[in-house]
Amino acid sequence: MLYSCKLKSVCNLPVIYNKKINTAGTSNTDVPLAVPGMYQLDITLRRGQSLAARDRGGTSDPYVKFKIGGKEVFRSKIIHKSLNPVWEEKACLLVEHLKEPLYIKVFDYDFGLQDDFMGSAFLDLTQLELNRPTDVTVTLKDPRYPDHDLGIILLSVVLTPKEGEHRDVTMLMRKSWKRSSKFQTQSLRLSDVHRKPHLWRGIVSITLIEGRDLKAMDSNGLSDPYVKFRLGHQKYKSKIMPKTLNPQWREQFDFHLYEERGGIIDITAWDRDAGKRDDFIGRCQIDLSALSREQTHKLVLQLEEGEGHLVLLVTLTASATVSISDLSINSLEDPKEREEILKRYSPLRIFHNLKDVGFLQVKVIRAEGLMAADVTGKSDPFCVVELNNDRLLTHTVYKNLNPEWNKVFTFNIKDIHSVLEVTVYDEDRDRSADFLGKVAIPLLSIQNGEQKAYVLKNKQLTGPTKGVIYLEIDVIFNAVKASLRTLIPKEQKYIEEENRLSKQLLLRNFIRMKRCVMVLVNAAYYINSCFDWDSPARSLAAFVVVEDMLEDEEEEDDKDDKDSEKKGFINKIYAIQEVCISVQNILDEVASFGERIKNTFNWTIPFLSWLAIVALCAFTVILYFIPLRYIVLVWGINKFTKKLRSPYAIDNNELLDFLSRVPSDVQVVQYQELKPDPSHSPCKRKKNNLG
Repeated sequence: MLYSCKLKSVCNLPVIYNKKINTAGTSNTDVPLAVPGMYQLDITLRRGQSLAARDRGGTSDPYVKFKIGGKEVFRSKIIHKSLNPVWEEKACLLVEHLKEPLYIKVFDYDFGLQDDFMGSAFLDLTQLELNRPTDVTVTLKDPRYPDHDLGIILLSVVLTPKEGEHRDVTMLMRKSWKRSSKFQTQSLRLSDVHRKPHLWRGIVSITLIEGRDLKAMDSNGLSDPYVKFRLGHQKYKSKIMPKTLNPQWREQFDFHLYEERGGIIDITAWDRDAGKRDDFIGRCQIDLSALSREQTHKLVLQLEEGEGHLVLLVTLTASATVSISDLSINSLEDPKEREEILKRYSPLRIFHNLKDVGFLQVKVIRAEGLMAADVTGKSDPFCVVELNNDRLLTHTVYKNLNPEWNKVFTFNIKDIHSVLEVTVYDEDRDRSADFLGKVAIPLLSIQNGEQKAYVLKNKQLTGPTKGVIYLEIDVIFNAVKASLRTLIPKEQKYIEEENRLSKQLLLRNFIRMKRCVMVLVNAAYYINSCFDWDSPARSLAAFVVVEDMLEDEEEEDDKDDKDSEKKGFINKIYAIQEVCISVQNILDEVASFGERIKNTFNWTIPFLSWLAIVALCAFTVILYFIPLRYIVLVWGINKFTKKLRSPYAIDNNELLDFLSRVPSDVQVVQYQELKPDPSHSPCKRKKNNLG
């Protein structure tokens, strides 16, 4: 039965009749629908035909959104470069009121830009016959241009009434789905957490090597290129390479694979333009289903809609390193399992898989005294547990300020200097999840097997908020592997984070920078006091140099003033904001660098301080037996031949990589544990229960 869909008005009657439209165009009203209640709407999104072209090449990258009552309830996958896409996707929706039509909207996906509208249509749910599959053809229209032909979408739908006794269960299902949609940036649905213990099937390791002959976007014949990657809702943005058409990035990052068949990685190259919208250089894609696993592939990809090539290394590996289970299923309580894990990270297995540094198990037991986020004086709390790019969620405990989750999370540790973050949110079906509290726990500060009450902090981790969370954490790692991994670049988060200008943050970074500068000034005064004489010639030379620099700055300021007259007022504001953000970030980097050096020598992190002492002792012993000239010779040969031996290796500085693991003063405050109220201690709680 073919059914053409149009927008219709629906009368609010106590009994709604289904109007079955047959091929002759007559209608039958002999099939009454159930009174308003809970319905299940099963939709199969089959395909589209003759859709509108929105890209330069005469094609589109269409995807479909379904909305009911103004809320998005389903979003399809993206079909690239097609005007006749085939989806064959199924969605199960729960509907409370049939008077709300199903709103179907089609968009053209544009990475990094606003998606283009391709048409919309309504499906009147009161026209569907109960418990019977119906083929539906909807004609896409644009309200602004009603005469334009935008193609059709073919669906198969089945409407099934739900019994009243299942209403509470279905409502919980709807709330669970709603929360999963709020975390689409991590491509993780709550239903997936309950269905399977391993949340992703593999890891895609990507090394962005270089660009070749990119398109010149600036007036000087060069560009300031950077690259954006996207796999599903996972994103990564490379660093900006100034004034070049052949940039050398040498950046490595990982994406998670949630499907066995792989997926499509969208890649776009951009030119950074301060004060204006960044210019598009070109795009390309990687079809992961065409790549073999456990093998590194060198790809030279030509940029479409632009010029040049990108060179990448892509490796697909299977992964079973992250899992979630109930507290009753505890691998470390089984002596055999624990023995296997200890053997896996024993000192004898130093050179076996250097990336596998250790094993982390987190038991999220319960929370107490949480903040009330709902008008009823309760909350619907759930937990998000993060370790670098690994992110897992618990279930939601509804209407409770003292929830018990009793979940066990296991992670594979790549860097022992990582920080475990546990965040508590309140689920809200009508809005984004409300923040209730957060804790950040460095892995090196964890005491194995100890159940502790952690006081929840605010978003900035600078002060306490209401409530405590009970965690029991175990860390098992190989110290030698952990030490070696300290000397390689730190893992970056693939989720793109935008820097924002903050007056308080700028002032704080300035004060931190001032402290570091004052240390250097005091050191200079100390050295100067050792000599304690005046040098007129030196003072005169310094005066001439400073005056020269001031004159140069005035000339540059004059040029900037003339150029700025040509810019618009909005561009000036953007440019000032960009400069302020850059100053804010530079102050933070310089201050953090000085604080990390200080914290290395004051034993803030004993593991790193001991590592530095061992390295210095080893270097002293080597110097005693081997002349310095031979050491410098070997070091020089290694540096000059590194590109020949490993042309695609990522450049790094071992000393800077070591310092990146040392926390700054700001991070020390963020990681500091707050003392909980004695009434929240486990022992006290047991006594209260007994009383």
